[in-house]
Amino acid sequence: MTIKTLSLDDRPREKLVNIGKTNLSNTELLAILLGSGSRNESSLQLAQRILSENHGDINKLAKLSINDLKKYKGIGVVKAINISAAFELGRRHINTTPLPVEQIRSSKQAFELFRAKLTDLPHEEFWVLFLNRANRVIKLQNLSRGGLTGTVIDSRIVIKLALEYNAVGIMLAHNHPSGSLEASQEDKNITSSINRAASLFHIRLLDHLIIGDGDYFSFADQSWL
Repeated sequence: MTIKTLSLDDRPREKLVNIGKTNLSNTELLAILLGSGSRNESSLQLAQRILSENHGDINKLAKLSINDLKKYKGIGVVKAINISAAFELGRRHINTTPLPVEQIRSSKQAFELFRAKLTDLPHEEFWVLFLNRANRVIKLQNLSRGGLTGTVIDSRIVIKLALEYNAVGIMLAHNHPSGSLEASQEDKNITSSINRAASLFHIRLLDHLIIGDGDYFSFADQSWL
């Protein structure tokens, strides 16, 4: 079956024009990015196979490298680049969107801020949210970038910046590219270290979030702070 054998109402590109992009399935949107299939598969069938092999998880698909994508029969360099570029453009759109909240009242609100920076990354990053006395956002800043399994953070840098911004509260966050939300011993150690350092300057460590695939773990919610 080819796309041309489908009725106009069922072709992904025509559907996007006629009924809008939000009404298309993930398979149809991916098929549009692919542009064409192979000798044995239409673009829709190829898109469906790729999504199926990633358990329908868009987050997993977004993390695939150019070489990972090229391993799928029917995807060459150009198609792999198109997919990778589309996901990166989407991530940049999220990153340039104004902060959705100005005052943090819960771990979920903090998660909404951090997820825009830490979603779909193939490596670990460590971010800090600096807050005033009313828990209003002063600054959201990246402090380190690491590899697949870890990133290094210096508690002295966190405190130095908090003092420069006149922050009285801070929230920490880092991502686990694997999607796991389990806190490692290293995660616990750095949280404890920053908490002790912050308390010396009467700065409150309000939370430390671990960001996974569309979800998070909160140290504060677990009463680990």
